Amino acid sequence: MARLATLLFAVAAVLGAASAAPAEKRDSHQGRGTWYDTGLGACGWNNVNSDTVVALPAGAYASGAHCGQHLTVKNVETGATASATVADMCPGCGPNDIDMTPGLFQQLGSLDAGVLTVSWSV
Repeated sequence: MARLATLLFAVAAVLGAASAAPAEKRDSHQGRGTWYDTGLGACGWNNVNSDTVVALPAGAYASGAHCGQHLTVKNVETGATASATVADMCPGCGPNDIDMTPGLFQQLGSLDAGVLTVSWSV
């Protein structure tokens, strides 16, 4: 009986430790979202304007650490959201700003707007 109690205690301790693991931290941003004509991106892939691709600011791009990562971009004013893939770097963007392909931007607003207030996280 003592062995069974010890075994149950050990299993409970392992399960408790596993459920206490911290959740993945995501770095959230809110800034300007603009669009650009694509081509060969900083991640090394050739992108086309219909792709749903995002270019991150240099700090968030982190030398390509997020290449291929999927993220959600939200138009703060309308609530519209779209999924995107990190495939480029935006050297002219501020630390919270992103540049989007026309295909992505149009899911959030009109190209005529030129600039949207967006939130995103990596």
